[in-house]
Amino acid sequence: MAESIIDIAVVGAGAAGLSAAIYGARAKRSTLIIDKKRPGGQAATTERLENYPGFPGGVGGRELMELMRKQSEQMGAETIRGEIVSIEENDGLYRIVLSKGNRIESRSVILAPGCQPRQLGIPGEKEFLGKGVSYCATCDAELYEEATVVIVGSGDTAVEEANYISRYADRVLMVVVHDEGTLDCNKTMAEEAFANPKLVWLWNHSLSSIQGDEIVNGVTLKDLKKGTEEHIECDGVFMFVGIIPQTAFLKGFVNLERGYITANDRMETEKPLIYAAGDARVKTLRQVVTAASDGAIAAFYADKALSELDGYSRAMEGTNGECLLYFYTPPVQRSLELFPVVEKKAEDLKIPLRKFDIYRYKNTAARFGIKEVPRLVHLKDGKKLREIKL
Repeated sequence: MAESIIDIAVVGAGAAGLSAAIYGARAKRSTLIIDKKRPGGQAATTERLENYPGFPGGVGGRELMELMRKQSEQMGAETIRGEIVSIEENDGLYRIVLSKGNRIESRSVILAPGCQPRQLGIPGEKEFLGKGVSYCATCDAELYEEATVVIVGSGDTAVEEANYISRYADRVLMVVVHDEGTLDCNKTMAEEAFANPKLVWLWNHSLSSIQGDEIVNGVTLKDLKKGTEEHIECDGVFMFVGIIPQTAFLKGFVNLERGYITANDRMETEKPLIYAAGDARVKTLRQVVTAASDGAIAAFYADKALSELDGYSRAMEGTNGECLLYFYTPPVQRSLELFPVVEKKAEDLKIPLRKFDIYRYKNTAARFGIKEVPRLVHLKDGKKLREIKL
């Protein structure tokens, strides 16, 4: 692939990445999606989504992701497959280096690499994924009305999801490797779980394998004290042994908390024009709908920031590197009343004057340390020389 400069590079083709691409391309930004796998992310592995808005009868995860992919392409986004080795700052741009040596230059980047459930690697786990094996109770619990399900794990997520699943299932078999009464979740959650009559505790047990025909119909459990195994019939298996954010390639580039990318409610990271969206972001609820929301927000603010940069560049034309920047905003009446004063100041100094609304040019104001208006800045060769008193 030839080296090119694009407006928005989207890392990841799950719900967050595809949503970001739809919004970015719709804003007439050149948008490129990069993913090492086929588009869809984790959502594409879910047999049926019962809680995605607009589909009262539910929708297949792969089907929904395919619709998002097609929509992103119809809007003008492009998709390439490749594994990202690193992202580097390069003279005002971001250089994305792929494993095969290809390099992509982008003005902004939306990071949506997603997460992968931590897997046990036991027989049947991969074969029955989406056919009775699940990693998301909110996605699939409704499929197990009056059923028997097995849950593996004893941390906060496992126990919280067990209580949720029990709203639908008749029996919830909790497979726990610890001794009786010992859970990895917090005490309040444990007390609630122990009081739930639908939860059946299988202490000192681990899951050895999963069986079924076309769908799951049973599991083999190992008694860790006796060393024996037994077969138990069930209708589904939920694994809650952790998830792994796919962010190893971002270490040292953006701030990470336990592997998750930190970002504000605008999806902005600490780096300019670098955004984070979806499950790999520090957040509370990891669902397809929240990932899509993250992607839309990230693309909206990426477009807004790029528009600000373009507007600033146009404003600087004809200044020969030196000008006065006047920051104002209509809600602050005094900043408007000073227009004649700053015009006269620029005329006396024989320096071009450029005016910027601080709300529309938030990043420009931040670059020059402007937090309130009115402010008049003397700029030369892109650097702030001084603030002029008004």
